[in-house]
This record gives sequence, C-alpha cells and structure tokens, in this order.
Amino acid sequence: MAKPDSRRVYPVVITPPAEDGFYLAYVPDIDRMTQGETFAEALDMAEDLISIHAISQQDLGNDIPEPSKTEPPHESSEVVTWIKVDFDAYRRSIDTKPVHRGVIIPAYMADRARRMGLNLSEVLQEALKERIGTL
Repeated sequence: MAKPDSRRVYPVVITPPAEDGFYLAYVPDIDRMTQGETFAEALDMAEDLISIHAISQQDLGNDIPEPSKTEPPHESSEVVTWIKVDFDAYRRSIDTKPVHRGVIIPAYMADRARRMGLNLSEVLQEALKERIGTL
C-alpha cells in the first residue's frame, strides 16, 4: 500500500513593502500572515508558517487544511505565488530529539557487535531509515 503524499501546494499572497520595508505573506487557506525583509525571505517564512500550522493540527488530531485550487482574491499591487510544502520532511527536520527505547537482542549478537565496535543505536537508526523510507 502506497504511503499518502505529504506534499501540498498552497497559494500565498505577497504584499510589497510599505514604509516598514517588510514584504507581507498571507496564506488564505490557514488565514495566517508572516513577513520577510526580502521577497524570498517572505516565501521562506510562509513555507515555515504553513508547515508549523499543519503539523500542529496533526498533533492535535485534526486534518491538515487542504489547499485552494484557485488563485485567491488580491490587490493589483500584490503577487500570488504557490508554495510547495512537504509536511513529513518538515517534521523530520524539527523533530530530531533522541528518545530512549529498550532493545532486546540475543547475547551473541551484542557480543559480536561490541567486538566489531558497532554502535547499536547507529545500526538501528540506519535499519529503521531503510525500512521506513526516510533519508
């Protein structure tokens, strides 16, 4: 069974800088706004905003908001752009704290691994990455 795609593309409305010099980035599908000193920074901030909002909703047991399929209303001075986010990749990038799990292995394996100088945590992480398909 194929894993559901964790990537989505959301529209973002970028407002050019006013006197304060910041580009505003509005994400209508989550009704949130952020800003950046440059156009590129505003896009990066919008990507983070969407990702944080989505994984927070997942953690609360809610669905991730679906993106609009059409261009949102905007002023003629504003730019609409589309941002691709990958929620699984974002979660992996921020949820890296180690957790302790007891693992039971046969004594002969533990002895052989020790003699080979293997780090069991590292070997387990490599095997899990291969098995669950993360990079």
